Amino acid sequence: MTDPVLEVLRTRPELADLAAFPFDFDVSRAYHVEGVHLASGASLEPIAGDDTGGTYFLCGGTAVLHASSDGYASLLADSVGEALEMLVRLPWWCEDVSAEMDEEELRAAVRAGDEEARKEFAPELDAQRAALLSGLGLPDRPLVELAVMSESATRRTDPDYVLLNSRELCAYQLEESFRPPLHDVVLGPGREVLARLRSGDSGAWRAAADDPVLRAGVLRAAQYDRREGDLPLLRFLLEREDAWRTEWFEERRLAAVLVALHGQDEDVTLLRSATSGQVTNSAGGVEWARAEEAKRHGRDVAAESEFTWIELARRQGRIEHARVALIRMLDDTGPDADRLRELSRALERLGDHAQAARAQFNLLSLQDTAWSRASEAYVLARLERRKGDLAAAGRALERARAAVGVDGTGQDETVSQWHRRGLGRLITEQHLELTLAAVEAGDAELARATMTYARLLLDTIGKQSAKALSKLSTRAKWAVAALPPSGA
Repeated sequence: MTDPVLEVLRTRPELADLAAFPFDFDVSRAYHVEGVHLASGASLEPIAGDDTGGTYFLCGGTAVLHASSDGYASLLADSVGEALEMLVRLPWWCEDVSAEMDEEELRAAVRAGDEEARKEFAPELDAQRAALLSGLGLPDRPLVELAVMSESATRRTDPDYVLLNSRELCAYQLEESFRPPLHDVVLGPGREVLARLRSGDSGAWRAAADDPVLRAGVLRAAQYDRREGDLPLLRFLLEREDAWRTEWFEERRLAAVLVALHGQDEDVTLLRSATSGQVTNSAGGVEWARAEEAKRHGRDVAAESEFTWIELARRQGRIEHARVALIRMLDDTGPDADRLRELSRALERLGDHAQAARAQFNLLSLQDTAWSRASEAYVLARLERRKGDLAAAGRALERARAAVGVDGTGQDETVSQWHRRGLGRLITEQHLELTLAAVEAGDAELARATMTYARLLLDTIGKQSAKALSKLSTRAKWAVAALPPSGA
């Protein structure tokens, strides 16, 4: 369904001309300088351009995003009509307006800007504005409302309206002041339940008892907002963590730290259980907790690793929040192998194999031993295959083979036993997986070539590794055998 205001502009040239000049929304220039798409995967349609090379996009059929030619992009409005209201009544030449101004201040700023615009390029501005507003049927709402709407839209750019360069997969920038800290997003539910726990709300106690993800947020909220009188609820949270014994050991340790800091003898038994015997008395518990806090459980939320909040966002089901945070982190990461590895693995866990492959490609370029090159190359092959770029997966496996010297030449001492260790099995497994993927994709040439190397690898790696891959290798061999003859 076409936006009604956009349809009017497309069918009434006189209104389209007014939108283009002086208000810089030109529907005749509905194209962008490069290929782009939304990180969320929602539809994206260029609908107008400005005279600096920027573009207005319709997102998901409704919202309007503006992307500049210098790599910035932000949500402008929830509809084309709202976008035109802002552009016409708070135009680009009124640069000093903000949502902090009241109505009179905004009107004064617009009057001052309009006066300059009339002198310099738009002597008929008042008539042009009135004709466009009337022709599009736009409301005459207070300027302060428009300013608040505009700022609200910009703050909602992340995570659903993040624009990516389609070739390099880098995100268009957004001023950090408009990007809500991820820790505020993921701590919101925990802070709310923590307040209810403190008030004695029985529903909150039941919710925290039954939901380990919510409990994680409550514990983190309590870590950064400590109050006198919290010991009973902290003890309750630790009891639940100790009883559940989930994979999230870090949260059990955090709860133990928060309880142990109170130094109460009655908590020693619980602390001994929760810490696997590290705490045996209250004084020792305080000492242990202070040491743990110095290492990892401080009170400064800004000092916590961003990966903590990304993982909590993932567990809460805020996948787009987590993914966008990782993409922006990747954009800002230089030649830091440890950080790139963590980004690659985190993006893969979220299912974003394209961004994970971007991080992994950069990581591979930093490896300085044959073993590490082979280890990271087979991971890159897995990611490229999962994102659907089978040719790139083949190139990554070629780099893995070169690193280990499959034919016995060019090896260095770091990989002399690669075929007898897990690395050999992992590289071979990726060859077999790529063979099957190539057959399924109808790429017989890649399938046969990859299977040739897979056979060589199966004959080279240890017998136990080859046995473990026997079912996968049988499937791959039969899949290749079923291909039509070459040249048929």
